[in-house]
Amino acid sequence: MKSFKIIFISLILLLSFQTKLFAEIRYVDFKYVLNESKAGKEAQNYLKKKLDNGIKDLKAKEKSIQDEEKKLIQQKKLISAEEYKKQVKALREKVSSLQTKRNNLLDTVAKQRAKARSELLKTLNPIIKDYMTQNTIRLVLEKKSILLADEKLNITKEITDLLNKKLKSIKLN
Repeated sequence: MKSFKIIFISLILLLSFQTKLFAEIRYVDFKYVLNESKAGKEAQNYLKKKLDNGIKDLKAKEKSIQDEEKKLIQQKKLISAEEYKKQVKALREKVSSLQTKRNNLLDTVAKQRAKARSELLKTLNPIIKDYMTQNTIRLVLEKKSILLADEKLNITKEITDLLNKKLKSIKLN
């Protein structure tokens, strides 16, 4: 009987400790916070527009180069071999320049995206720390690293609202 009481009391203590431990754990969907916060959406829209405009400009230049190439092929028999080689070399330089511009555009957008993410996360860390202190939370996990959890432990919406109040926009230039 005495061993039963010890096991019973141990079980109750374990369950109360486990309940308390789970009450101190929450999770956040950082992808949602970064994509759905005001500053995050604004940054994404800016970067998407910049990329789309850059690609549109590059496609127009690519079309122009293709037209030059067709024109050059048609003139191949009409111009001297030396002039043809000279024009082919100039055309290749234009293609190379276009590829460089495309790579520069992609690099610039990638760097600005990383900068925006970094600034959002830099602002987000103190917000989460304050939230943890105010709500006596000991551990905040990222949602993507959790297999299954109670939706009541999700604090994504609250964190997004706090971020929206603190950070209105991100300067990317």
